[in-house]
Amino acid sequence: MISLAVLAFLALAGYRGTQLVVHDSILDPVRARVDAWQQKRPTSGFREAIVTLISCVYCTGWWVSGALLAAWLLVTDSWHGTPLLVHGIEWLAVAAGAALLNRWDDSRKDAH
Repeated sequence: MISLAVLAFLALAGYRGTQLVVHDSILDPVRARVDAWQQKRPTSGFREAIVTLISCVYCTGWWVSGALLAAWLLVTDSWHGTPLLVHGIEWLAVAAGAALLNRWDDSRKDAH
């Protein structure tokens, strides 16, 4: 099981990774291409799901947090010896921390 410090570290990284995918201007061209791709077949459920995935902080945050946690567990050789259920709970915790940070960030934007 990961420590609280590692959990906080991964939640911060998950928050930042989510902001990168959903909001940061560096990926505006990628998001524009995906949107144009979806507009070619606007009735495609798959294409709509992809657009939703990259525009929703909670959807993107879930997968970014999972990828970061998996990378951390594999790089630190912490994957083995721990039940899969524990890793699933860790994933929930990392994603929840990132989501809380995104909510806090969104609430600060309204204050301006």
